[in-house]
Amino acid sequence: MKFLKFTLITIITLFFFTSCEEKKEEKKVVLKPVKYITVGDISTQKIRTFSGKAKAGDAINLSFRSNGVITKVNHWKGAKVKKGAIIAKLDNVEANLAYQQSVSAMKSAQSSMNTAKSNLNRVKSLYEKGSNSLSDYEQARNSYQTALDQFENAKQSKNIQATQLSYGIIKAPKDGIIANTDGGVGERVSSGHVFAVLNAGKEIKIEVGLPENIVNRVKLDMKTKLEFPAIEGHIFDGTVTELSPTINEESSTYNTVVFIDKPIAEIKAGMAAKVTFDFTDSSRQKSNSIIIPVKAVGEDGKGRFVFLIQSKDDTKGTIKKQHVELGELTADGFIIKNGLTAGDKIATAGLQTLLDGQEVRLKQ
Repeated sequence: MKFLKFTLITIITLFFFTSCEEKKEEKKVVLKPVKYITVGDISTQKIRTFSGKAKAGDAINLSFRSNGVITKVNHWKGAKVKKGAIIAKLDNVEANLAYQQSVSAMKSAQSSMNTAKSNLNRVKSLYEKGSNSLSDYEQARNSYQTALDQFENAKQSKNIQATQLSYGIIKAPKDGIIANTDGGVGERVSSGHVFAVLNAGKEIKIEVGLPENIVNRVKLDMKTKLEFPAIEGHIFDGTVTELSPTINEESSTYNTVVFIDKPIAEIKAGMAAKVTFDFTDSSRQKSNSIIIPVKAVGEDGKGRFVFLIQSKDDTKGTIKKQHVELGELTADGFIIKNGLTAGDKIATAGLQTLLDGQEVRLKQ
């Protein structure tokens, strides 16, 4: 009986640990992310759309020009302000003390100057009557000139200290709306810290990041089409006004600015936008030709190939090695003579790590 119980307990224990091991061995399959494009004919691929963001055409960064602790904030994010309105102040204890001392010094110098001037007038009168010597008159005149110079220096010093005092106050340089604020009462900030961004003016611009294979095809004054998901049924004309010559390290794109030719009141700073560039030209290629990037083409013993992605949606798919017949190499890539049709999805990166039949996660 005891042997039977021991055997039963042993079997149950082994079953329990075996079940745990099987559960531990069950691992969630992580699909490899793969960048891809949907191929189309040349005329389709010469029209490219990128995501951007609306910003005020005249966005002004407002910052303190001295160090200190914020003691007052009159206007926060979203507030409408008039030109000259005080937005925020620093404690400015040192600047206030220096200003008061400069005012006191100027008043003292002014009093000395007035005394010296009165003395000069008195000595001059006596000199003209013959009661004082020429040396007395010249001495009084020199004393007045010295007092006058000291007063002018004190007045200049007071103006400088007044300017320093203003460095702890942020005023609106124009009418506008506070788009953002960074800081609060009691917070210590450094000189140059951007406390607020003021959106001034009625112009609206779109900032969009362009990849390196596109940026050289975009020119200043180039026309674009703009759409806003928040404003349905409207397509706006835009003009390229700025092209950054250097890449943005964070996004690996080139910052480009497009101004809206005729903005409407419904377009607000911060709205998402779609910017469409039309690169259609007088290409000699037939409009039904298919063109793909050079980086999407591989080569094996049977010839050139691409990795076709078979999928029902834009989230995941299965890799299929597809041999293709290449045509002319153009500035935009290879012309495809045979092997692909418009609408096919192909991988554009990591070809050396992909396998036929492999399941992947799609990433544009």
